[in-house]
Amino acid sequence: MVGRKSTIAAAAPRRRSLHRLQSGEQGRGRRWAGQMREQLMRAGIRMDVRLWLGLNVAIAVLVWLVALGLKAPPLLGPLLAASLGFGLPRLLVGWLGKRRIARFTTLFADALDIVVRGLRSGLPLGECMAIIGREVPEPLGPEFRLVMEGQKLGLSLEESLARAVERTPTADFKYFAIVLGIQQQTGGNLAETLAKLSEVLRARKRMRDKIKAFSSEATASAMIIGSLPVVVALLLTAVGPDYIGILFSTPTGHLLLASGGLLMGMGALVMRKMINFDL
Repeated sequence: MVGRKSTIAAAAPRRRSLHRLQSGEQGRGRRWAGQMREQLMRAGIRMDVRLWLGLNVAIAVLVWLVALGLKAPPLLGPLLAASLGFGLPRLLVGWLGKRRIARFTTLFADALDIVVRGLRSGLPLGECMAIIGREVPEPLGPEFRLVMEGQKLGLSLEESLARAVERTPTADFKYFAIVLGIQQQTGGNLAETLAKLSEVLRARKRMRDKIKAFSSEATASAMIIGSLPVVVALLLTAVGPDYIGILFSTPTGHLLLASGGLLMGMGALVMRKMINFDL
């Protein structure tokens, strides 16, 4: 009996450690799924995470089978499958999310003006937000409709706005949510506060447009410099395929291609860092 108790006591810490390890893995999986869900929502893609991952896996398998059918080199198939099945959809989601947030930011100052004019004419805040939901196009209108629907389901305005900020995490929208939260607690002239916020947002937009205009020449130069190696390689392939074929058929050529691709990637990142400004 004593030996059995000692065995159980010795096995208990191992069970607890295993439970913590499993809980940690499940927690990381849930966090990753939550982050993926947020990215899809920011991009405006209304799709379950499991379905999205299934589509990625299907694309990767299809690309791999096509590469096998074309008798591609052994390493090329997995690389293409990973790039087109997982890398390309991730880039697409990021691009769609940035485009959607840029569109949201462009429309947001006009939406604030609607709220200000409505408040000054005597309309309640909820009715002003409902007008934005009905009249303003995507992606701003649907977000405000979701805020109003959340209030109808019993959420407070603060909670509904917090969820909306999670879906569209722009600095301007966060300021709006903070202003409404403070106004609900302390009171004050909400119309004047939002009018000043609208002026600040328009000034920020003017500054962003000015920076974009100043950096447009550098952006064009970076695109030309980055595309030159690819264009030259295509021209050489058309004119003298035997001359450039050495790069693809010899170990030294593979090394040179890998080195050139790495240096081009580093140069592109440096140029991108030089012409991008946070505001």
